[in-house]
Amino acid sequence: MIRKQLLVAVLTISVSGFTALSVRSHAGPDDKNAAKKLNVLFIAVDDLNNDLGCYGNKFVKTPNIDRLAKRGTRFDRAYTQFPLCSPSRSSLLTGQRPDVTKIYELQTHFRKILPDVVTLPQLFKNNDYYSARVGKIYHYGVPGQIGTDGLDDPISWDHKVNPKGRDKTEEALIKNLTPDRGLGSALAWRASEGTDDEQTDGMVANEAIKILKEKKNDPFFLAVGFYRPHSPYVAPKKYFDQYPLETVPLPKEVENDLDDIPDVALFTKPANWGLSVAERKEALRAYYAAISFMDAQVGKLLDELDRLKLTEKTVIVLWSDHGYNVGQHGQWMKQSLFENSARVPLIFSVPGGAKGKASGRTVELLDIYPTLAALCGLTPPQNLQGKSLVPLLKNPAAIWDKAAYTQVRRNQIFGRSVRTERFRYTEWDGGNAGVELYDHEKDPNEFTNLAKESAYTITVSELSALLKKGYPVTQ
Repeated sequence: MIRKQLLVAVLTISVSGFTALSVRSHAGPDDKNAAKKLNVLFIAVDDLNNDLGCYGNKFVKTPNIDRLAKRGTRFDRAYTQFPLCSPSRSSLLTGQRPDVTKIYELQTHFRKILPDVVTLPQLFKNNDYYSARVGKIYHYGVPGQIGTDGLDDPISWDHKVNPKGRDKTEEALIKNLTPDRGLGSALAWRASEGTDDEQTDGMVANEAIKILKEKKNDPFFLAVGFYRPHSPYVAPKKYFDQYPLETVPLPKEVENDLDDIPDVALFTKPANWGLSVAERKEALRAYYAAISFMDAQVGKLLDELDRLKLTEKTVIVLWSDHGYNVGQHGQWMKQSLFENSARVPLIFSVPGGAKGKASGRTVELLDIYPTLAALCGLTPPQNLQGKSLVPLLKNPAAIWDKAAYTQVRRNQIFGRSVRTERFRYTEWDGGNAGVELYDHEKDPNEFTNLAKESAYTITVSELSALLKKGYPVTQ
């Protein structure tokens, strides 16, 4: 005789030393009792820097990401492994550094190098989670490949959705301030007519909500990949209206700022691509409008989790694949090793965990994989090169001896950088093409390169050794 399932208790359990919530159900004496698993809502944002309210930016309006930060732990010194979409995402999702994945560009699929690696979503899928992707998680080109699979990894998912909205179909209406550059790497924008739901990111949120509703009673790993604020910066007009052009603040500039920076360190040449102050404000306004539009879509997800009473059963992590320069040192976009390009937003909200906390420890996107595995009690089949953040989720100021490593490639020259809580140290071509050292305690904008200062000789030596420790795989 089939017995009715009875929900009997909400238990507190410890997963790798971290307190989380679990629900236990009973189906009768002949059935196995099993604790329901924590869900994962995995929110990826494309080309988002730390210009967010919860990170101290008072100009940019991000009420929903700020709301998420109040629910969990904000990491103030989180860094990408490679400030370019595919290398970064391949590293995060495989748990391996770029020198292991060998992904340094936008064309090669990581499975050509690591055919048998078990990815983060695949780990959950292999452990009886419903694994689904909506939008961009693995790399594909924006805007060119919107609506396609791009470099997706099919065995990672039970289900996938590739929305395509009017931002894609109306590309001909986009204004390009740098017309010699393709839309995906241009300072280009459009204040669109119509509603949020007509844009690709609005569709992403709506499709994700459908899955939440359908799978609310099953353990799920739901990866939601937003396209904005990746260029071109397209959003409904109402988000542009939040930022009057004359009020947009450009980054601080210092005369002769580039004099002590190795030429190879510069991605944007000439500085600001020759744009006027007015044009730079126009581009930055559009970038911020795209951020606020994306933030509104994050809000829809959070609202739906609350409505479905899934918030206390779901680990939420929000991250960006890399940071984004918006004029610092005359640089725009990614592909540099300056702080604004290497640093990323990273927020965890864990059931039963601390709320509204911030950690100043140096962490990496590489740490997301082992953290989610630990929180959900899963064992990855391969060694991961990141470190679980569970101790910092318990105590954001816990003792932590881990530096953060970021690298980039200029043709065949590598730049490699190590970030401690105080310093950033960078070598180009092993130091042959230049060295940089910035003291963030005294110079958070990285205006003064101290690498050749005699007072910092010991610091350079120590950080050079630390850098080499982080890159054991030679080219």
